[in-house]
Amino acid sequence: MAYMFIFGCFCVLGVVSMLAARVGYRGEVCNKSIGYDVPAEVKSDPALRKRANQLVAFWCTGAAVLSVAPLVPIGSVILSGGGKSVSTWGLVVFALYGMAVVIVGAYPFEKIKHLGGD
Repeated sequence: MAYMFIFGCFCVLGVVSMLAARVGYRGEVCNKSIGYDVPAEVKSDPALRKRANQLVAFWCTGAAVLSVAPLVPIGSVILSGGGKSVSTWGLVVFALYGMAVVIVGAYPFEKIKHLGGD
């Protein structure tokens, strides 16, 4: 059951990252209806708007790709029907890896908050 939860978390993380990257590729990061908090100077400057879209597209695509990698080992454990398991250290590694993926996905949004002051 825990393996299904971990598998689901990485799937959700991948889908959310892909949706965020899609917003960046479409150039809608500064659109208030999407829900991103962007400083006024970034919204008003076309160059900063373009940079914000590029940041979100690049980093969220990276987070989506990184979130797919753990699906293979966890999927093999799930498909083994109880024949395989993951050690406690393996679960700690999955947790740390998940945190790293979240940090990669959150980076552009923190960078955008400080983009206008650069």
